[in-house]
Amino acid sequence: MENEGVGWIAAIIIGGFAGWLAEKFMHSNMGVFMNILLGIIGAIVANWILGILHVQPLTGWLGYLITGFVGACILIAIGRLIRR
Repeated sequence: MENEGVGWIAAIIIGGFAGWLAEKFMHSNMGVFMNILLGIIGAIVANWILGILHVQPLTGWLGYLITGFVGACILIAIGRLIRR
């Protein structure tokens, strides 16, 4: 994350916000810690998917927020599929 211009503290803050946005968008109910995890891991997952599709990964704060949001939504959807 340092290479992208987002430090660890910023990643936690942005990841938490991205996870919270995904939580509201997907109508799920999770806590602050889970929102942070979803946002950070979601950004990693979304960047991995973008890499597979040969799309240039998004960088910086806004890029991390967008990829974290999309990735967190994907993780919430996968979690719902597994629980059913």
